[in-house]
Amino acid sequence: HFDQIPTLCGCQGTIRAPVAACIVVPGHKNKSDLALNKTTLGGDTMAAKPGERKNQILQTLAEMLEKPQQEKITTAALAARLDVSEAALYRHFASKAQMFEGLIEFIEQTLFGLINKITAEETDGRKQLDGIISMLLGFAQKNPGMTRVLIGDALVNENERLQARINQLHDRIEATLRQALRIAATQHEAPAGLDANAMANLLLAFVVGRWHQFAKSGFKRSPLDLLDAQKAALLRFS
Repeated sequence: HFDQIPTLCGCQGTIRAPVAACIVVPGHKNKSDLALNKTTLGGDTMAAKPGERKNQILQTLAEMLEKPQQEKITTAALAARLDVSEAALYRHFASKAQMFEGLIEFIEQTLFGLINKITAEETDGRKQLDGIISMLLGFAQKNPGMTRVLIGDALVNENERLQARINQLHDRIEATLRQALRIAATQHEAPAGLDANAMANLLLAFVVGRWHQFAKSGFKRSPLDLLDAQKAALLRFS
């Protein structure tokens, strides 16, 4: 499933391994939909189609998030990066919060789409856990800017509903891990007395911790380093 982890198409510098699938903002099916054919609209250079313009804005926002040392991203800075006016941005998004919601929607669709694929194709609970953890960390590796959204770092001083949505995403991941643990217990792959709530929280904390380490290192410490040994230790359920 690692090979199927997508990036936000068009983001330069995010693809670090072959990508077999590419999930984008709803309404776009593949990478060819995102060709940035330029045109001039009211003096602003943007992509030709409305959906493409939205994707171009999100792609650029994601690229800017890959520079963790820069100052807070403003609509003025984003517009300057795109060589358009702020008014042009607001023709496609009502606010910067709505732009971040577009990134969060990409994250949600990607992560839970792949989680559903893993759980549908793998009936072994322990293997589900292994696959989900690998996928979550692989997503961060391929999408550095999104990692800053996942840990809330990019959402500081933004609309509070954005952090609330990320908190809900974490809760959903924890619930998925808990269910896989319960499946493992019924298959005698985990001790019958295992506290699934505690273990699911521990596994989530591990994943979020690796996300944090990756982002706070300036994306130098890969979330996949030592992963096999760490999974082996965590999934012994000792």
